Amino acid sequence: MNKTNERLKVHALTDMKHLKVHGRTTGCLAPLTLFWTGSAVEINARGTELWMEVEVEYDTYEPWISILVNSAHVSRQMLTAGRYWLCVFRGMSGDAIKNVQIIKDVQAMSADSGCCLQIHAVKGDGEFLPVAEKPYKLEFIGDSITSGEGAVGARAETDWISMWFSAIDNYSTMTAAALNADYRIISQSGWGVLTSWDNNPRCNLPDYYEQVCGVLTGEKNEALGATDAHDFNSWQPDVVVVNLGTNDWGAFHSPAWTDEATGRIYKQRLKEDGACHEEDLKAFEHAVERFLAKLRHNNPQAHIVWAYGMLGIPMMPAIYRAANAYAQRTGDRKVSIFQLPSTNDETVGARRHPGRKAHEKAAQELSEYIKGLL
Repeated sequence: MNKTNERLKVHALTDMKHLKVHGRTTGCLAPLTLFWTGSAVEINARGTELWMEVEVEYDTYEPWISILVNSAHVSRQMLTAGRYWLCVFRGMSGDAIKNVQIIKDVQAMSADSGCCLQIHAVKGDGEFLPVAEKPYKLEFIGDSITSGEGAVGARAETDWISMWFSAIDNYSTMTAAALNADYRIISQSGWGVLTSWDNNPRCNLPDYYEQVCGVLTGEKNEALGATDAHDFNSWQPDVVVVNLGTNDWGAFHSPAWTDEATGRIYKQRLKEDGACHEEDLKAFEHAVERFLAKLRHNNPQAHIVWAYGMLGIPMMPAIYRAANAYAQRTGDRKVSIFQLPSTNDETVGARRHPGRKAHEKAAQELSEYIKGLL
């Protein structure tokens, strides 16, 4: 073991010239905090052996990671609390260049202010080479579907735990791979455009879109820069894909939410005949319009695609109305709507969410559509 230690050289991330970081970050590499689903480090490495030093904290929801070597998914594992070294690969041919991606599988856990995954350094017995930029950049914004919740695990699973989240068995990652694109994911289970599934108006993605990872709470996350303004000039997507609306529909069928601080009650209402109350549906449409305007302001050249339908399409007419109203008001012709294939009994996964087959089907159709835009 001592000979192995002598052979392996430690490289702080700040000293690595050829390191590619995926996902929104603050730019800090000492250490690098991975906030969102699909956030990752990518390295091209020679050598027989490679390790990574991680630091992990959580109160309830532990992080999980996946490791890809030459685009093959070779490892998926839970990370327990502490600071320690993880082996990425051993015993490989020293001369061959290995493309390595270490990817965060779990979403930013807004319900666990203690959940944190950081990378300090890598060590190996070879050299590191440049990682090429891909021709396109895609940004995906969504809820549990885009977080890959239920994409792994048996259909019988109902527990809400980190184990069932996946950034790999995920239509976002699959779509990016099909288009040879780099990608980022901004997603939160249960959240919507206007409210969350339980009518909480604070749990909407648009309010936090302009921050690095503003959905996170607590002093530590604030100190790490999660609530800092995101630098949009640092990474401009060619296409922004929004997959929201599923939880806004759920709010119509869930009990009211009461703000304990103010006593105000929030509820998306159904009429006696089961139809959505017009006033509440209009509020949803206005939220869609506002978000489209915010997306365009921050991504002036991107195609914006509202992709919806993996768990049904009840909000589709309202999304169409909102998008049309936005386009007529602004003259923006780079906004479109795409209906994703619905999950069925054969493609459903854990927690009654889309399984891997559903994500594959969605990625196949969405990537063909985006190819036409690009």
